[in-house]
Amino acid sequence: MKPLDAVVVCGVLLAGLGVACAAHAQAANAATPFPAKSVRWVVPFPPGGITDVVARLVGQKMSETWGQPVVIDNRAGATGAIGSELVARAPADGYTILMGAGSTHAVAPAVNPRLSYNNITDFAAVSLVIVYPNMLVVHPSVAAKTVPEFIALLKANPRKYNFSSTGNGGVVHLTAELFKSMTGTDMTHVPYKGSGPAMNDLLAGQIQCAFDNMTTVLPYAQSGRMRALGVTSLERNAAAPEVPAIAEFVPGFEANSWLGIFAPAKTPPAVLYKLSAETRRVILLPELKQKMAELGATSVGSSPAEFAAFVKNDTDKWRRVVKAARIVVD
Repeated sequence: MKPLDAVVVCGVLLAGLGVACAAHAQAANAATPFPAKSVRWVVPFPPGGITDVVARLVGQKMSETWGQPVVIDNRAGATGAIGSELVARAPADGYTILMGAGSTHAVAPAVNPRLSYNNITDFAAVSLVIVYPNMLVVHPSVAAKTVPEFIALLKANPRKYNFSSTGNGGVVHLTAELFKSMTGTDMTHVPYKGSGPAMNDLLAGQIQCAFDNMTTVLPYAQSGRMRALGVTSLERNAAAPEVPAIAEFVPGFEANSWLGIFAPAKTPPAVLYKLSAETRRVILLPELKQKMAELGATSVGSSPAEFAAFVKNDTDKWRRVVKAARIVVD
């Protein structure tokens, strides 16, 4: 064999060996059960809130089943954008996931066209975890004791009454805007930097009402320091069955908050479905369903396709609200 022929043959053999090795590596990876190491679960909000609490409860059960740690990583900032972007840019292997929320993956994209991530194309939907309503509460000095009375009061006094929110363009703000739009009423928006200061002014009577997170305001309502007029789900909530749904008086009114799991885009479908199935199993365990109910939340669990459709529909809904209310976030 000539030297040149020998080089060609060797090159062909090496190339074939490379292809075989690559194929073997892919097969080995496909055969490796997920998860084979710890899973990093990014929560884009500080510890202690409902997003963090639910992630820790679900993550603990996942760890017990998988025999691998599920490590909660709180990456707060920019109303959830910092942690969300971190996961969007992470390797698409299922080992970095996000506990997203309606605020990060429906409301913020509807309000802010300059968001640092795309809630649809930068993520793979895994599963809807829980849905929970906001609650319309008023200061005890407000004369209205029912939703119809409150609507009549607002119509008789346009822009006289103030409502607080946890920030311009957030879900609490947009829930009030949706209420105004569907009832033909008007109020003055007073945005705050978080629920704490907003609640302080509502308790002091400087603000008359709010459509805040039910888990935040229900204790105040139960103690008589605020008056609960309605919840923003289509039906009454088991944690406060005496409080009617606003939809009982304003048909079709619904403005739920939610939590759901996302992975980076292009995460393998098999991994997504493994994560989704485990999420559904855990969140529907009797003890977790009970715990969620105590928080005023409903356990869901869904397929990746179902959750992706849910996110798109919710984003479109809030885009319509933003357009109608002409909301602009600087």
